[in-house]
Amino acid sequence: MARPRKPLLSRDRIVEAAGELVDAEGLEAVSTRRLAAALGVSGPSLYNHFRTKDAILEAVADAVSARVDLSMFDGVDGPSDWRPALHAWAHSYRAALADHPNIVPVLARGPGRRPAGLRLADAVFGAMTAAGWPPAQATRIGALMRYFILGSAVASFAQGFVDDETAYDPADYPHLGQAHLLADRRHEVDEGAFETGLTALLDGLTLQYEALRPEPPRP
Repeated sequence: MARPRKPLLSRDRIVEAAGELVDAEGLEAVSTRRLAAALGVSGPSLYNHFRTKDAILEAVADAVSARVDLSMFDGVDGPSDWRPALHAWAHSYRAALADHPNIVPVLARGPGRRPAGLRLADAVFGAMTAAGWPPAQATRIGALMRYFILGSAVASFAQGFVDDETAYDPADYPHLGQAHLLADRRHEVDEGAFETGLTALLDGLTLQYEALRPEPPRP
């Protein structure tokens, strides 16, 4: 019998199938049995490519990190460059996570040895130091932005309220009379909250950055 032109199994196929399962049902749904069934192979064959289930989930997380645009950091080399670069990157990062929120807990562990995750961390740190931030503060900025972006992707604030106008008795919750409307305004509320928080963070960092720079000599 002729050998198939394409292998029946590959790392990319496993990661793709695992990612689809995570998106649809969450991290707990991933098992070698479920993946093997989805791929039409035997369970043990997965171990030719990944030693453990955790390794598969790490690869899924890295595939999501690889979707984040880092090109805005390429030209950062001065005082006017770092803020717009961070702003654009934050939106790209959040957009990637918004499409795959169930993988956020794995990403929250840190990049570890994941190549795309490490490239992301390297790009942020490199751009901040190139712009003149001290290395220690550049590290803190990378951590701060990561906390903020990952936190925003964990769940929707707007969808945390039910759309039943009788659910929030004004006698108990006098300021939640319009809360039942939030679920239908998810995009407006959640995106607006992210931009509000991002602007506040960048405003604060701008003040810190200006304080680090020496005053120009007086004439």
